[in-house]
Amino acid sequence: MIRLQRVGRRNDPSFRVVITDSHNSTKSGKFIEIVGSYDPRHKDKIILDKERILYWIGKGATATDTMHNLLIKNGVITGKKIDVSKKAKTPTGAPAATPVIATQA
Repeated sequence: MIRLQRVGRRNDPSFRVVITDSHNSTKSGKFIEIVGSYDPRHKDKIILDKERILYWIGKGATATDTMHNLLIKNGVITGKKIDVSKKAKTPTGAPAATPVIATQA
């Protein structure tokens, strides 16, 4: 799995782009390889090792949604960006929940 690992100080975020096993949690700190870095406060400071990322994708690694969007933005992979907004998502085809009004008998 290709994901971001936070390494910055408080109120100064910066991230490593790491290859990790999907069973490791994001905060465990365990990773296989560092393949780049990302500083969201300075949008032009994105460093990616394109060859290694493509190698790991060829081996079956998947990227998180945010990482997928960064890879598309920087031209490492092609495709459509994924919506990562925090709005509530309902499953496709499932009707939205309706409130049930209780009646007294």
